Amino acid sequence: MKRNDFLLAVFITFVWGVNFSVIKLGLIDLDPFILSGMRFLLCALPLVFFIKRPNVHIKYLVSYGLLFGVGLWGIVSLGIYFGISAGMASLVLQMSAFLTVILGAVILNETIDLSKKIAFAIALFGLVLIISVTDGSVTTLGLILVLIAAVSLSLTNIIVKKAQTKNLFSFMVWSSIFSPIPLFVLAYLTNGEIVFTNFFENLTNTAIFSILFQVYPTTLLGYWIWNTLIHKYPVSSVAPLSLLIPIFGLAGSYFIFDEKIGLIKIVASFLIIFALAINTFGKRFLEKIYKEV
Repeated sequence: MKRNDFLLAVFITFVWGVNFSVIKLGLIDLDPFILSGMRFLLCALPLVFFIKRPNVHIKYLVSYGLLFGVGLWGIVSLGIYFGISAGMASLVLQMSAFLTVILGAVILNETIDLSKKIAFAIALFGLVLIISVTDGSVTTLGLILVLIAAVSLSLTNIIVKKAQTKNLFSFMVWSSIFSPIPLFVLAYLTNGEIVFTNFFENLTNTAIFSILFQVYPTTLLGYWIWNTLIHKYPVSSVAPLSLLIPIFGLAGSYFIFDEKIGLIKIVASFLIIFALAINTFGKRFLEKIYKEV
């Protein structure tokens, strides 16, 4: 990978990691579902009028929009709102890598090799350590919600694979159409009409920054650059850099919200990131050992 492309990829993982703290900033003033709804409303508009719809069945756009907008980021925002720290949310969400493997086996009949089974076991141990954190940065409800979001993220990976679209930027824009209304309905059902009548009153500079950061550098620019790099280079060269996301997520939460990074969090982070590395490189490593033997 060329140096400039490598630095660009690292920058995107930085943006995605810090985004968890930016979401928390937005939640200071806005309802979590309103915050996510505005994110995807601006992802769709006005671009949907200028970008050609991807050549995929409508069911993929609808299902992706609901799962990515509502099931993933709406629920992540809700999880952070209910007490899990931005840093821990960025780490727990990485469980989606292992859930994707399981769903791939169930839905797509893909095989799970030994390295992925080992990686999943290590990641589960890291998750158990996170559950044991008692410094107030992890709540049971917040943790459960982010795990639900991880399942949604895993399902979106399956949808993209089944949709077989190469124009992922167009796919992202058009699928975003189906996210805002369900999110706004959830906001109304959970907190009533006050979230709409007080919207402009609550729309502080911090909230505006949070929304715009999630829309442009995080979603539209981030996914466009990332998918461009995946098309330009082998997936094995790009995907491992996603291991940096929870590191930047924890760092962002530390610097912005002064989140305490104790020994348990360090060990849990190491275990999950190590498990992600095994999940990514393990098969090739074992094959190399077998050839040498």
